[in-house]
Formats: sequence, C-alpha cells, structure tokens
Amino acid sequence: MSMIISASVIRVRDGLPLSASTDNEQGTGVQECRKYFKMLSRKLAQLPDRCTLKTGHYNINFISSLGVSYMMLCTESYPNVLAFSFLDELQKEFITTYNMMKTNTAVRPYCFIEFDNFIQRTKQRYNNPRSLSTKINLSDMQTEIKLRPPYQISMYELGSANGVTSAFSVDCKGAGKISSAHQRLEPATLSGIVAFILSLLCGALNLIRGFHAIESLLQSDGEDFNYIIAFFLGTAACLYQCYLLVYYTGWRNVKSFLTLGLICLCNMYLYELRNLWQLFFHVTVGAFVTLQIWLRQAQGKAPDYDV
Repeated sequence: MSMIISASVIRVRDGLPLSASTDNEQGTGVQECRKYFKMLSRKLAQLPDRCTLKTGHYNINFISSLGVSYMMLCTESYPNVLAFSFLDELQKEFITTYNMMKTNTAVRPYCFIEFDNFIQRTKQRYNNPRSLSTKINLSDMQTEIKLRPPYQISMYELGSANGVTSAFSVDCKGAGKISSAHQRLEPATLSGIVAFILSLLCGALNLIRGFHAIESLLQSDGEDFNYIIAFFLGTAACLYQCYLLVYYTGWRNVKSFLTLGLICLCNMYLYELRNLWQLFFHVTVGAFVTLQIWLRQAQGKAPDYDV
C-alpha cells in the first residue's frame, strides 16, 4: 500500500529532534529505517537541501531550510511529487508557527511536540490523495522536481550497507583520523567573531613592531635580534589562533593552549619594549581567543538523540 508512515522535524546543526509524528508501525523494515533517520540527522549539515534515501521497500525523503530539516518515511511506491509537497507543507507551517530564535535556542528534544497535531492531519490528507485540493501546488512541485531532482543518497554514503561500516559512519562518530580533517565546526558566535578580529589586530601589531625592530637593527641602533624573533613568533601565534578558531584539526584544544603559552612567553621577553597595558592587552586577547576555540566544538560530536 502506498502511504506516508512517519515524519520528523530536526535541527540541522546538531540533529536535535524538534517534533515528530507518532506511528505504531513496528515492522523490521520500519525499525531499520529509524536507524537511518538517526544517521542522516547527524549529517544534515553536510548534505544537499533536498535528498532521498531508498532502503528497499521504504524511502526516506527530506528537505532543509533555515537550519531546520523536515524528514519523512514512506513506502517505495509513494509518488515523489506528493512526498515533497507534504514536506513543503510541513516547512511552511513550521516557519509560520515558530521563529528562528526558538529553534536555534531549543535544548530539549521534541520541545515542539505539539506540532505533531499538524503533522498527523497533513499525513492523513496525503495518505488519501483524492481528498487533496492542491493540484496547482502539486503541478508546481512536479516542475520543480524535474528541474532540480532530489539528491540520491547511496547506502555506501550512509555507511550501513550489509552491516559494513564505511568512512561515513566513522565520521558521524568523530572517531576517524582521516575524516576529522573535514569536520565542520558549530556556527560562529558574535564573541567568536570579535575574538578573530582581536587576534588579527594583535598579529598586525606584532608584525609592525617586528619590521620596526629590523629597521633599528639595520641602522645599528643596538636592537637585539631576539626581539625581532619574538615579534614574528607572536605574529605567527596570533594567526595560528585564527586558524584554529575557523578550522577543525586534531588535538585542537591542546594546540590552542600551547599557542597561548607561546604568546605569553613572547610578551614576557618583550617586557622592556612594552608597557604593562600593552602586555595585558596581548595576553588577555590570547586567553580570550583560546576560550573561544575551546567553546566552538565540532558538529559531529552531537548527542545521539532518539530520532
């Protein structure tokens, strides 16, 4: 029988389930598909905004917009145009009912569970296509799907074909060294952007003072060559802090603390060339950037919500 079985609303950045329909299907195939729901929810930020996963007798379709994904499970014979029209209706209603601030600050799973009422009503309508009165919308959706068909996710990408775990699932768990280079960080906050700018400023100040020290050395003013090294090491440390703030690397937190230590050592050596306020500014900025690096973690380390 051609039908929609269940649907979920999930936050893209961390896979937090915001709402879901209640379904009583307990078949083996449906239970397996729930596992695929969990795996997909962890990778939503790295997938296109319209996708389909075929799992034998069932299809999983989803669309993503404004940081929220709308996912559904249906039988393989259910028409694509109806499936994505159903998801489109969920998206429009959810955006109308809840603002982005609420969805971005939600911390509890299923905190918008009351949206299940709308999901159930819409699911009943779409499971009885003769009752649909949206032929114009369906025609528009048919055209849109032809022009921009959904991306087909393969079982190999999902990482669970015949029980063999691929690099995809390793990346979901954050356990693979190879995949860690492609790990995405959480969205930047205002304090993170401020830290990035301040670190660039400190790097620029060190660079300017370093060139001035070179000029003094060339003019034989008795400038210590070690001061030049300290200024340029300080510049390199500030720029590396910016890199750690933007990109994910292995041992990222450890590297950030070592970089902060280098900044402190350079400023200790430059004690005679800087007043206390300048030293305090450079060290404080270094500590602030280190804190922001520690706070901005990888998306792949999201909790394993029961989607």
